[in-house]
Amino acid sequence: MNFGTIKKYDIADGPGVRVSLFVSGCRHHCKGCFNAETWSFDYGRPFTADTENEILEALAPDYIQGFTALGGEPFEPENQPVVAALMRKIRERYPRKDIWCYTGYLYDVDLIPDGCVFTDVTREMLSYIDVLVDGEFIEAEKDISLQFRGSRNQRIIHLNVYGTV
Repeated sequence: MNFGTIKKYDIADGPGVRVSLFVSGCRHHCKGCFNAETWSFDYGRPFTADTENEILEALAPDYIQGFTALGGEPFEPENQPVVAALMRKIRERYPRKDIWCYTGYLYDVDLIPDGCVFTDVTREMLSYIDVLVDGEFIEAEKDISLQFRGSRNQRIIHLNVYGTV
């Protein structure tokens, strides 16, 4: 898996100060996407053990509330194994920090058994996520007054009760 960037002090993609990973690869190609360069699976740099350690170290300070995965698309089947493994390590090391994830896929349609991106690690990945923001960005429904989402169709779904969400 490749990634575009790591933001170590993100305040836009979930509550508090967060560490955010922007993965590469997205098949949605939403019109008006703020991060279209991450559509290519080849964009950015390879995710390595050093990348993982950088994220885990960045999460250490008490003022960091949690971790956010976005992109690109964390739930592309090619990305799920790496993202799930990273979330597992975050949950083990920092059980009180929350984990958010943004996806253009729909939780109750695409991420269920027989859903278009359901894999052998989808359930595991979902088990680590406290808050999932789902749904494609729809430019016609763009609303800059919304907190933590870009268009009115997107949902904020509370999956777990970890952290301080």
